[in-house]
Amino acid sequence: MKEKALAFKFILAIPVFICMFFLAMSFGAAEISVQDVWLALTTSESNDAISIIREIRLPREVAAIAVGAALAVSGAIMQGLTRNPLADPGLLGLTAGANAALAITIALLPTANYFLTMVACFDGAAIGAGLVFGISSMKKSGFSPFHIVLAGAAVSAFLVAIAEGIGIYFKISKDVSMWTAGGMIGTNWKQLQIILPFILIGIVLAIFLSKQLTILSLNEEVAIGLGQNIFKVKILLFIVIIILAGASVALVGNLTFIGLMIPHIVRSFVGTDYRFILPMAAIAGAAFMLFADTVGRTLNAPFETPVVAIISVIGLPFFLLIVRKGGRAFV
Repeated sequence: MKEKALAFKFILAIPVFICMFFLAMSFGAAEISVQDVWLALTTSESNDAISIIREIRLPREVAAIAVGAALAVSGAIMQGLTRNPLADPGLLGLTAGANAALAITIALLPTANYFLTMVACFDGAAIGAGLVFGISSMKKSGFSPFHIVLAGAAVSAFLVAIAEGIGIYFKISKDVSMWTAGGMIGTNWKQLQIILPFILIGIVLAIFLSKQLTILSLNEEVAIGLGQNIFKVKILLFIVIIILAGASVALVGNLTFIGLMIPHIVRSFVGTDYRFILPMAAIAGAAFMLFADTVGRTLNAPFETPVVAIISVIGLPFFLLIVRKGGRAFV
């Protein structure tokens, strides 16, 4: 019976995602009919509306889908791995570290292609996470959620300041801010061809390790008793988090709260088994990012409202609610 209920929820989530995709493709500064969207996706016909869809909106919304799924999955992994309900790539220094590395790359290697930029973001995400966990472990009580969040806030602020300082010193503030605004403006197929495979590989690896993550999220002693090599699993999951967070920053910039909100919402529908949490988080994160991008393009059309601002307006009250409820707001 439980399996049927879960299957129904997945069957329901996919049409919601598809509807959100078509809405995102249709609404914006230029109103486009659903029929033109369908023709652009299924035929070789061409007109002004179809050209806008294929060259501007479609790569943009594909980027939104990829980033939403990547950040939601990486946030779910972090919450399971650390057993910290406040864990999120943005709150724990990963996206800020990747963003600082992005600024350094733009300043020192202005001709770097997207592959090198993405590798730099991977390194920055690893450094950011290392600083957060290193600082939070200095206390005798170890990795408490409170210490990790405090360390994450401090490290994130420090790394954001580094990125802004580099932008001012090298006179590249405009280039850096275009990424840090967390938008998909200017996303093209060439960028997606480089970055999408890494996001897909990261999500597939995460789902492959979901059973081990479920056991780890409950109790490490149980995991060891079941013969699980917890050190190896943790390293693999940490690599997955870095890939997903780093690739997301390389594509759209520094975004916070998606990895915090979506896993909590998803758990209220599918429970605590990460075999179901991760794929549902990917679908829900993609749909949410499509929604945020659509609001950003239509709220003050033809001007764009930064996506990071829209997500923060929704995410900050959600964060405070989770803190107030002790991490169990939706469980």
